[in-house]
Amino acid sequence: MYNYSLNKSAKREPVDLEKRRNILLYGLLCGMVLLVFRSIYLQVLDREFLQAKAVMQHVDELSVSAYRGKIVDRNGEPLAVSSPVQSIWTNPQELKDAEPQQLKRVEQILDLPAGKLAQLQDPTSKRRFAYIIRRINPDLAEQVKNLDVPGIYFEREFKRYYPAGAISAHLVGFTNVDDIGQEGLELGFEEALKERPGKQRVIRDGIRRVIAEVENVKEPEDGRDLQLSIDQRIQYLAFRELQNALLDNNAKAVTMVVLDAKTGEILAAANQPSFNPNTRKHPPGTIFKNQAITDVFEPGSTVKPFVVAAALDGNYVDPNIEIETHGSFAIGRHMVKDVHNYGTLTLTETLKKSSNVAASKIALQMPPKYFWEVYHKLGFGVAPELGFPGEARGSLTNYRHWHAFDQAVVSFGYGVSCSILQLARAYTAFADDGLLHSVTLLKREVDDRAQRVFSAKTAVQVRDMLETVVNRDGTAFQARVDGYRVAGKTGTVKKLSAAGGYTDDKYLGLFVGMAPASNPRLVIAVMVDEPNAGKYYGGLVAAPAFSKVMTGALRIMGIAPDQEESMPILLVKKEQH
Repeated sequence: MYNYSLNKSAKREPVDLEKRRNILLYGLLCGMVLLVFRSIYLQVLDREFLQAKAVMQHVDELSVSAYRGKIVDRNGEPLAVSSPVQSIWTNPQELKDAEPQQLKRVEQILDLPAGKLAQLQDPTSKRRFAYIIRRINPDLAEQVKNLDVPGIYFEREFKRYYPAGAISAHLVGFTNVDDIGQEGLELGFEEALKERPGKQRVIRDGIRRVIAEVENVKEPEDGRDLQLSIDQRIQYLAFRELQNALLDNNAKAVTMVVLDAKTGEILAAANQPSFNPNTRKHPPGTIFKNQAITDVFEPGSTVKPFVVAAALDGNYVDPNIEIETHGSFAIGRHMVKDVHNYGTLTLTETLKKSSNVAASKIALQMPPKYFWEVYHKLGFGVAPELGFPGEARGSLTNYRHWHAFDQAVVSFGYGVSCSILQLARAYTAFADDGLLHSVTLLKREVDDRAQRVFSAKTAVQVRDMLETVVNRDGTAFQARVDGYRVAGKTGTVKKLSAAGGYTDDKYLGLFVGMAPASNPRLVIAVMVDEPNAGKYYGGLVAAPAFSKVMTGALRIMGIAPDQEESMPILLVKKEQH
């Protein structure tokens, strides 16, 4: 077989090398011609294909930051602003090329845990994006940028800052790390305040660096600014005096609302204890909601002026009526009691002494439907519609479910609930001659929604009666304001027990008042929750804070005194309710 193969190869014809070379040259020439034609086709006739490929590989869209709207007080003082900051992120696929010493230096500058960046260098990871740190001082970001670490990039963002800190914290609220409102006005007006980021088309190089800006796909849209009715100077006064009241009375909490009696604007709404909205680290149990607007309670004797006004306005009692109290009043199987036997009382003395018996007898002179309608018109059981998250509507049982005793207890503030804001609002009906104002957190000049609840004659009559409460033999002598006439009412309320009924050792101390009483401009309501320093009557725990804030607020607003001579300092009589 070996010889056979040799014999066959010996007979093979010689190879034509020239022919092969020509075939190869023709093949190469045809290939070159085809490439030229293909190049012309792609670049001239079908160039959109290559352009699309280029866009896919090198053109990108970046988010363009916008400002969240500012929150300012009525005088333009900033309460919430957005400051430009830097966030640092990385592409882990590129970070693996960074030197260990570079990463260590970045961790030192940013005060990061040692080895945090090394963990992102995991070769098995498929991640292409991870935040290293967000919203830091631009100076720190510049130090990191100077290190020129591969895989580390920078993004401009905004950080929310609250110049007033704890003073307006419960009112303004705060945002989260993504600048979305979480509490207070930041949450309630999120749609108006929030920014709409834009989009920008850019060209990147092979290592993803931006080398050119192509066009703005979408312009960024800043959030709208919000101007509040709040006067930060008065808000500070309220905050400071509530802090003092909290400590002096060893109370669980205190809250205050200051209203403009002519426009219904909320000039201050403060709570203690408070918190710092500029930090995300808060003690356990920190309350972020504004209790002046969101929490309800039974208002106690502070509603008695409404009972008197309703009876006078409906002609159900004579202005000169004298009411026998005798210290107690039986209604069916139930008994209404006073702290003392006040004997025979006029309407003025009913409010001055804060008699439950007299208030009950007056209330029972009115038809249940009429009496209920007056309370309802005053805003009890109706949400104030501020746009504030969680605002309370309170409760007012329908008159159809009332028995005589139910109607009686409502007359001295039990069986009905409201927020301190709702209570302050109701008093605008006395302050503005029978007109009840709607309330607002936004600055305005006129209240177009004011409604008449009482006649001007009745409102002035009751306001005059309320001035006697602040006299030295009334229940709120400590509410006086030097140089101004003050009208108001105290309340001391037993708190509900978790086991049912009312406690014997937990109280709310209340005072609601207005000044100058001749033509009131301000209404202030104060509540002290669970005072534990030996005093709990509203005239002793809430009235002093009212006096100090009212004194400062009247001066801030430049309201002239209406009392020529200062009231002499006399011994304070112990309050009854």
